Amino acid sequence: MGASARLLRAVIMGAPGSGKGTVSSRILQHFALKHLSSGDLLRRNMLQGTEIGVLAKTFIDQGKLIPDDVMTRLALHELKNLTQESWLLDGFPRTLPQAEALDKAYQIDTVINLNVPFEVIKQRLTARWIHPASGRVYNIEFNPPKTVGIDDLTGEPLIQREDDKPETVLKRLKAYEAQTEPVLEYYQKKGVLETFSGTETNKIWPHVYAFLQTKVPQTNQKASVTP
Repeated sequence: MGASARLLRAVIMGAPGSGKGTVSSRILQHFALKHLSSGDLLRRNMLQGTEIGVLAKTFIDQGKLIPDDVMTRLALHELKNLTQESWLLDGFPRTLPQAEALDKAYQIDTVINLNVPFEVIKQRLTARWIHPASGRVYNIEFNPPKTVGIDDLTGEPLIQREDDKPETVLKRLKAYEAQTEPVLEYYQKKGVLETFSGTETNKIWPHVYAFLQTKVPQTNQKASVTP
């Protein structure tokens, strides 16, 4: 059975800062897949003021997580339009009930799980420092200040946004882990989980690419593995 024989139903999973966005966009460049991001879907429905968008917004405005049934309705409603295409789900399912509900409607062929050590992610996500007065942004890894913690031009101290502080990042990662651990186990038991481990997106990508070549047609056969 060739890769083109049937449509692919795939999910990509990875913690915030795992490089999931980058890997997803490369998958789309190389393979004939529709990308369905739950975040984009939510924003679009909220902007358009659809019934489910309005409902979702009430939770977001209260700082609450959107309930499983609302997320599931949102995703399944959208997937109805994609019956003739292979797809890659991103950000859904995020919990076990979501995974089980998805399973009732579609058979998931493959779950791509990006496994990047928390320490590496923490370094990535806490690398940003800001000079509040000017809005200048530094990144400890890519464009560090000449002196640690000090703005190059004014000599004033740099600060970190709440989101970029190690304790906030760690809380987000722990929350992600607690939520998705059961989902990963669920797919592992079904035999569809493919985990790709590493510390650099550019080193993980060729393995994801090689794996997907066996599953789904490429958009451009001449496409090379390089980013």
